[in-house]
Amino acid sequence: TWLPVADGTLAPTASTSPLAKLAVLPRDCQKLSQVLSPTEGVPLTLPFSQTCLQQIASCILLLFLPACLSRHAPGLPSKLHVPRAALHPHHRCYAPEELSQGQLPFHLVGKGARSARSLPATLVPSLEAGRPAGGQRHQEPQCPILQFEDTHEEVQQRSLSPWRYRIDMDENRYPQKLAFAECLCKGCIHMKSGQETSSFNSVLLHQKLMVLHRKPCSLNGDAQVTPGAFTFQKEYIDVPVGCTCALPRSG
Repeated sequence: TWLPVADGTLAPTASTSPLAKLAVLPRDCQKLSQVLSPTEGVPLTLPFSQTCLQQIASCILLLFLPACLSRHAPGLPSKLHVPRAALHPHHRCYAPEELSQGQLPFHLVGKGARSARSLPATLVPSLEAGRPAGGQRHQEPQCPILQFEDTHEEVQQRSLSPWRYRIDMDENRYPQKLAFAECLCKGCIHMKSGQETSSFNSVLLHQKLMVLHRKPCSLNGDAQVTPGAFTFQKEYIDVPVGCTCALPRSG
């Protein structure tokens, strides 16, 4: 409800109506060009300009827009469904003819190259070259007696917590072959005797390594796996790279 005041403007009465907020309109929209006798049935004439009417319409729209947006139209979903494949574009399912034996798809070669340059991967060729012909069965580690005059050996042999490497093979992982460290002693080598002592413990040191795991998938997007089709997922694994001496855990 609006009432004319002494200076020729309109002022809102005490009301909880949203239209009361229109008091913030520009002053030229509130001026009266003619105030008729306030007798019953005689209206007030307000010749607003076109710009003023547009401002009034905009204010009304702004007042009721939040209430309109808070409601959903019937039948419309409240949340937009995004396919999982769109969130993880590298989880594409590759047909058998797209995959070479033991090779990564072309656009994943860059990611696989970083893992191929890591220490656990670069050690594999030298470990394979040192294997006797016909292969060798995995033997239980044996703690050696340290010879202090043998200072030209590799660091894993000169360490007070010596270790060796074995080749870990996983056909569904890239790189498929990684060198895993194994501690040769439960304890550590004593500095004076060169023999194992239980005063310390040998513990593995791990390195986080990004690998790609190959998993069966469906080219049709359903639960039925397509024979020979695979997807590649990036994962981080803990790779043992060496051993060190540590005090035994208390308790």
